[in-house]
Amino acid sequence: MIKINTISNNKNWKRYLENPEKFIEKKIINFNKKFRKYKKKRIFCTLLLSNSKEIKKLNKRFRKKNKSTDVLSFPFYSKKDLRNKLKKEKEIYLGDIIINLEKIKIKKNTNFNLEFNKLWIHGLVHLFGHDHKKDKDFKKMTKVEKQFLSYLN
Repeated sequence: MIKINTISNNKNWKRYLENPEKFIEKKIINFNKKFRKYKKKRIFCTLLLSNSKEIKKLNKRFRKKNKSTDVLSFPFYSKKDLRNKLKKEKEIYLGDIIINLEKIKIKKNTNFNLEFNKLWIHGLVHLFGHDHKKDKDFKKMTKVEKQFLSYLN
């Protein structure tokens, strides 16, 4: 079972999602019904709903990139270490995801909720140890993201 602690320190999010915490909670309930792989585990992560200024600071501080981005993920474990943890422990903290509201807003002719879901799912997949540095990894990660997105409804 996955649980996401959602933190919104930016009032502007409420313009697009009346209650971001409830929105995520409903999505995770659906997700957990279909994602049965770790049903006997308690897997946690934090989702911070942010803006361009704050995400730029985090990107610069932790990734040495002085620019804003749409999503940041900070996994607590490497893919190998996470695999070992999942075998041995019942409770696992995956890490943190930060989403930039302004990057979602600037996408024209898109569904806000869908774009938001794509971003936090992308972050979640990173927390599970996937990356997209190589083409083959990108394809695999995209496949996992599509599967995870299908679990939300």
